[in-house]
Amino acid sequence: MQKKLFLLDAMALIYRAYYALIRNPRLTTAGRNTNAQFGFTTTLLDLINKEKPTHMAVAFDTAAPTERHTSFEAYKANRQEAPEDLTDALPDIKRIIEGFNIPVIEVDGYEADDVIGTLAWQAANVGYEVYMVTPDKDYGQLVKENVFIYKPPYMGNKEEIMGPKEICAKWQITDVHQVIDILGLMGDAVDNIPGIAGIGEKTAMKLLSQYHSLENVLANADTIGGKMGEKIKAGSADAIMSKQLATIITDVPCTFHEEDFCIKEPNKEKLTEIFTELEFKTLGKRILGDGFSSANAEAPLPAKPQQQDLFGNIVEDTSTLAAREENADSGINILLADKNIDNTEHTYRLVDTPEKIAELIAHLQQQKEICFDTETTGTDANAVEMVGMSFACCKHEGWYVPVPTDQQATKAILETFRPLFENEQITFVGQNIKYDMLVLKWYGLEIKGPIFDTMLAHYLIEPEGRRGMDLLSAQYLQYAPVSIETLIGKKGKGQGNMRDVELEKIKEYAAEDADITLQLKEKFVPLLTQKSVDKVFYEVENPLVRVLTDMEFEGIAVNNQTLADYSRELEGEIKRAEESVYQQAGVRFNLASPKQLGEVLFEKLQLDPKAKKTRTGQYATGEDVLAKLSVKHQIVEDILIFRELSKLKSTYVDALPLMINKRTNRIHTSYNQAVAVTGRLSSNNPNLQNIPIRTDRGREVRKAFVPRNEEYVLLSADYSQIELRIIAAISEDAQMIDAFQKGLDIHIATAAKVYGVDMKEVTSDMRRNAKSVNFGIIYGQSAFGLSENLGIPRSEAKMLIDNYFTQYPSIKEYMEKQISFAQKNGYVQTQLGRKRWLKDINSSNAVVRGYAERNAINMPIQGTAADMIKLAMIAVHNTFKQHNLKSRMILQVHDELVFDAHHSEVETIKPLILECMRNALPLAVPVEAEIGAGKNWLEAH
Repeated sequence: MQKKLFLLDAMALIYRAYYALIRNPRLTTAGRNTNAQFGFTTTLLDLINKEKPTHMAVAFDTAAPTERHTSFEAYKANRQEAPEDLTDALPDIKRIIEGFNIPVIEVDGYEADDVIGTLAWQAANVGYEVYMVTPDKDYGQLVKENVFIYKPPYMGNKEEIMGPKEICAKWQITDVHQVIDILGLMGDAVDNIPGIAGIGEKTAMKLLSQYHSLENVLANADTIGGKMGEKIKAGSADAIMSKQLATIITDVPCTFHEEDFCIKEPNKEKLTEIFTELEFKTLGKRILGDGFSSANAEAPLPAKPQQQDLFGNIVEDTSTLAAREENADSGINILLADKNIDNTEHTYRLVDTPEKIAELIAHLQQQKEICFDTETTGTDANAVEMVGMSFACCKHEGWYVPVPTDQQATKAILETFRPLFENEQITFVGQNIKYDMLVLKWYGLEIKGPIFDTMLAHYLIEPEGRRGMDLLSAQYLQYAPVSIETLIGKKGKGQGNMRDVELEKIKEYAAEDADITLQLKEKFVPLLTQKSVDKVFYEVENPLVRVLTDMEFEGIAVNNQTLADYSRELEGEIKRAEESVYQQAGVRFNLASPKQLGEVLFEKLQLDPKAKKTRTGQYATGEDVLAKLSVKHQIVEDILIFRELSKLKSTYVDALPLMINKRTNRIHTSYNQAVAVTGRLSSNNPNLQNIPIRTDRGREVRKAFVPRNEEYVLLSADYSQIELRIIAAISEDAQMIDAFQKGLDIHIATAAKVYGVDMKEVTSDMRRNAKSVNFGIIYGQSAFGLSENLGIPRSEAKMLIDNYFTQYPSIKEYMEKQISFAQKNGYVQTQLGRKRWLKDINSSNAVVRGYAERNAINMPIQGTAADMIKLAMIAVHNTFKQHNLKSRMILQVHDELVFDAHHSEVETIKPLILECMRNALPLAVPVEAEIGAGKNWLEAH
C-alpha cells in the first residue's frame, strides 16, 4: 500500500474555519465562539475518513521571530490582529490534535510552511506520497514528484490537488521554482511582501514568460523601456528582497521519523474531555460513537451572548450547514449538568381521580404563583388534543393530571379547573406559555391572571442563542431533564406521541417540566432587573403573549379557488418563459439546474467572459448576477421571470392550501417572539413576512387572503417610514426632524439636499437613489455597495454618501456615539431598554469589529421599531376588548397590522387603530400610519 503523508498548515486552516462561520457563529451555552475549533476538527476528520492517510502531522508557527522578520521589519506587519475568539481557540485545537494522537510540529525561528516544506521533501525522498494541506499559494514552489498541494473543500467547492503540472498551468510558467519569481515581482499583500510597485499578477506572468526569471527581468529593465521599465528599475531592490522573503526554507532542523507520524487510534478520554467543554455533541458522537456523552462535567456560568448576523436579522448561510446541525441537536443539547431526576429528591404526584383533582385545585387556589404545562399529541397548538396537564408551585414538587382520549370527558375534567385558570390573583408561569394558552383556548378556557414566560425572560436576558427548556435547565440549574426522545423516540416519521407513553413515565416527565420551569423563573427574575430589561419584559413581551394567542387562534380565511386559478395562470406564464429561454439558447436543458444554466449562459452564449464561479465550482447564476446581465440578452430576463414565478407558485400559491386547518378552514400562522435579536416578530407555517410584495406577481398572492364571511371586510394599517422617523428622532437631526414635521416626502427632501437642487427639480431617479441612501447608510452600506445596488458609478455613490452626511450631520454623530457607547458598555439598547450585547465591539480584528459596529448602529433603530409595533398591538387588543368588538386583529407583518373588521364597526375602529399606532411610543417626530379596507388583503393594503 502506498504510504501517504498529510502535513497540515494549521493557522491557514484555522483562519479559514473561523471566517467560514463568522456570520452564523457556533456558540456554547456560555456564549463562547467555537468556529475555529469546530471547523478545524471537521476538516481533520474529513481528511482522515476520505483520504485515508497513513501518516499525518500538523505544523504551527511559533511566537519567535524568523530570519524574514529580522531581515525585513515590515514582514507581515500589516496583518490585522487575529480575532480574540480565534486566538483563544488555539490551545483547544492543539488539545484536539493531541487527542487524535497526531504530532504537532513547531520550530522556533521558522514558519509552518518552512517546516512543512522540509518534512515534505524528506518524506518524498523515502518513497512517500506527500500532501501539503493548505490554501496558501506560496506552497506551489514546493511541489514536485510525489509532493502535492491539497486544498480542502471550502464553501461548497470540492477539494483541489495540485502537482507540478497544475501549478505551472495556474501561473503560466514552465517550472514550479518560478513561483517565487512571480511572488518577487508581484509581492504578497497578505504577508506585506512589497514586490515591484505597479506590477500585478498578470504583468508578472507576462514578464516571466518572456524573461524566465526575476533576475533576467531586472537585467533587461533597459530594453523593456517605458513606464514599465522605470517601475522595474525603481523596484529592483524590493523585488530581490521579496523573492527572498517568499522562498520557503527546506532545511529546517526537524526530521521525518516515520513511526512518530503514523495514524493511530485517538485518545478517547482526551477527546471526550475537550468535546464536552466545547459542546460538540453531534461531532463527538461522529468521532467517538453513540456512547459519547457530555453529562458529567460542571455547567458553564451564563455569559454575554454573541452576535448572530450582520444586520440584526436571522441569516441563513448554506456554507454553515454542518455547524447548524451541530447546534440544532434536536433543539436539546444537555451538556455539563450533573443533576437529574434519578439523583435529585422529588415528589411528583399523579392526579387521576375526581377526588384527587378536587384536592389539587383547592391547594392550587391558595397559591400566588403556579407553573403550568400541557402535554399534547403534537406541536401545532391549533391541531392537537390534550393528553394531560402538569402543575408546580414549589421546588422539587409537582402534579400531573392525565385526561382521556374522549374529548367530551376531557372537557368535563378541564371545566373543573376553570375557577383556577380564571383566578386573577394567581400568576401562571410557563416556558413558551403561549402554546399552553392556545391549547386551553381550544377547550374554551382562558388564563385570566398575570403570566410569566421563562422563554421570553431568557430572550431578553440573552437575546442570542438557543433557549429550549432542557438547555436552560442545564445552563442555569446544572440539571439534565428527562429527554422527550426517551419517551416518544427521535424526530421523524417513526416518532410517537405522548398518548403512546405509560402513565408513570409521563407523570415524571411532565411534572419535572413544570418544576424546572418554576425554578428557572426564580433565576430569571433578578437577572431581568440586573440587566435592566425588566421594563421591556413586563410592558412589551409578556403582555404581547395574550395578543398573539388570540391572533393565532383566529387565523385568516384563504380563498382556495383564487389560489387554484392563480396557480394555473402562473403555470402558463412559467411555460412560456421556459420555452422562450430554450428557443433563444438553441438547446433544451434543465432550466432549474444552476450547473446547466451556467454552461448555457457562459460557455455556449458567452454572455460574460469573466463569469464567476460559486462555492460548488459551478458558474454563479444567482439573481444578483443575472440582474446585471439582463441588459445584455433577453434570455436573462426570461430566466428571471421563470425563477420568480416558479418560486411564487411552489412556495406560496400551491403550498398555502396545504396549510389550511381542518378544524377551522383557516390558516393559523405561528408567531415567534424569541428569535430575532432586534425584537422583530417572525412567523412560520406559513412565513407571512416573506410573502413577496415588491413585484406585481408577488402582491397577487395577497388576493387569496379574505375576510371570514360576507359580514366582514379586511383592514390593513401600516406605519409610514417608521425606521426613518426613528432615525430622525434618536439622532436628533434637525434637518430630518423638520422634514417630517412639515409632512414632506422624506426621499424627495433628501434627494434635494444631496443633489443640491430644489425639491421641485428632483427626478424619479434622484428620489430612488436618495431612498436607497436613506435606508442603506444606517446599515453600513459603503459607496461600493450603493453603486452596485443602484447601478451608478462609485464616484457618484461616494458623492451621495458624503453629501448625505454633510446635510444630516447628526446622523453621522449618532453613528459614532453608538459605537463609542457600545465600546464602553458592551451593549446597545432601544428607547425602551431592549438590549443587544456586542462582545466583539472592541475586537482588534477589523472585520469582526465591523460587524459589531454595524449592529451597534442599526439595532436601536430596528429594535425601537419592533417595540413600537408590539406596544401598538397590545393597545389595539386591549381597546377591542374594552369595547367588546366583533372585529379581530389577525395578522402582523413587518410594520403592518391586518384586521377582520365587521362592517358595522369599520368606521369605529379605524380611528381607534390609528390612535393606538401613533401613540404607542411617542417620538420627537410625528408617527404616521395609514389604513385601508378591501375585500382581500391586497385591496386593503
